[in-house]
Amino acid sequence: MKKVLAVVLALALTLSVVGMAMAEGKVGVAMPTQSLQRWNQDGENMKAQLEAAGFTVDLQFANNDVATQVSQLENMITNGAQVLVVASIDGSALGTVLATAKDAGIPVIAYDRLLTATEAVDYYTTFNNYKVGQIQGQYVVDKFDLSNAAVTGPFTIEFTAGSPDDNNAHLFFNGAKDTLQPYLDSGKLVCLSGQLDFETVATPAWKSETSQARMDNILSAYYSDALTGGTTLDICLCSNDSTALGVTNSLVAAGYTAANIPVITGQDCDVANTKNMIKGLQAMSVFKDTRILAAQTVTMVSDILAGKIPETTSTYDNGLIQVPTFECTPLFADVSNYQSLLIDSGYYTADQLAD
Repeated sequence: MKKVLAVVLALALTLSVVGMAMAEGKVGVAMPTQSLQRWNQDGENMKAQLEAAGFTVDLQFANNDVATQVSQLENMITNGAQVLVVASIDGSALGTVLATAKDAGIPVIAYDRLLTATEAVDYYTTFNNYKVGQIQGQYVVDKFDLSNAAVTGPFTIEFTAGSPDDNNAHLFFNGAKDTLQPYLDSGKLVCLSGQLDFETVATPAWKSETSQARMDNILSAYYSDALTGGTTLDICLCSNDSTALGVTNSLVAAGYTAANIPVITGQDCDVANTKNMIKGLQAMSVFKDTRILAAQTVTMVSDILAGKIPETTSTYDNGLIQVPTFECTPLFADVSNYQSLLIDSGYYTADQLAD
């Protein structure tokens, strides 16, 4: 496993720089926020790899404010960016500024969040985000042996999804929900709160404190006697690690420990959540190696500026056009394999994950 990961990562990083020693050009990189660990990592990975390939980089974080991101993109256009890489806050809110980029002949790459309701997007680099949800859902199926006809349950489950203005949040939720729907239909899984639609379980801006407050309310209303022999909560299906962290904090504050905490899913392998996996407070996460995503995006930028057609693997419908897309593969992570996935691959140091 270690050798395979090392080879895959080395190949991805090599692809981003091979043949680019003489690369030139200015690239604007717009990231949504520095308040979540993953976007800091994405931004720094992108900047480092683009600069290693010879490009000048204008990296900006928008503090989850759409108006700020629009202003930053306008400045990038004015200041001579030749390609824009955009991880949007709200994928449908950038149409006007992106049209300005298109009129100026500046190609736009949507980065891990699809830019919707606009024709001014040329490419999309991402992970298979529906598969992220499928991995989470399948983990629950396997953990509780739901496909075994002899297992009748019922097991209780509550859902926590991501931000409604993030197109990926819908894909994560749908991947998980579609995987688990047969068991909700059969009664093997029961959601006592009845909160099963995306709009109800969504978490604006992916904020941990928002998911924590919502879980506080659910515990109080439906599982108040769980720790004294009453109705137990078995599963918390969380779309990512920031929402999972809020849910975990709520459960721990209510008196749950590693010995009796529900199965909690996540995504991104954030430091705090990986530590929780090691402690037994979170069951799993989905690892999206942003170094590989950054490397693929750098390759795409280089191809565009060299007049080549970038490699793509699929297309995504953004509501107006089919956007050529390169999808990277998300990976399952839990306490059994975090060492090889995260430490041995160099993503984290052992000290970063030490409690």
